[in-house]
Amino acid sequence: MRSLPIIVGVVAASLLSSASPVSASETATASAVVSAQFSSRTSLKVSTDLLHFQVAEPGQPATATVDFAAGARTQAGAEVLLSIEQLHAVQGPGGASDLESSVSFAGEGAGTLDGALVAAGPAVAGRWIGSGMRQGRLVFALRAGASGNYMLPVRFILSAP
Repeated sequence: MRSLPIIVGVVAASLLSSASPVSASETATASAVVSAQFSSRTSLKVSTDLLHFQVAEPGQPATATVDFAAGARTQAGAEVLLSIEQLHAVQGPGGASDLESSVSFAGEGAGTLDGALVAAGPAVAGRWIGSGMRQGRLVFALRAGASGNYMLPVRFILSAP
């Protein structure tokens, strides 16, 4: 039984000593193709999504302000959009819907836009190109036919392809 380990050792030594040496001129090379896709990513923080207006005099605009911080990571040259969607009709004094009122907005800050909210769909409030962090303010103006407190729930949407 003692001879088995000795035989295995002798065979292994002879195999190792018979291997041919490798020279520097026998270098092997290979190439690999790597493909990566990164999807866009957005981050949006707003100071409120419920606009409060105090109309003191009918026909005179009452204002509400929303501050935002919008971040996007997207493809070079891709468009980033900030949209606002009116969720319900303006709620007037006593909770009644005020279908006669109109709400417009003005943007403050690079890339922000002016526009008006409509029940039919979202309005674009900001437009930028490429990745980055943007901050700004939107000032909403409500024109209503009666004095009192008004509320309007809205949704802000930041999108990038």
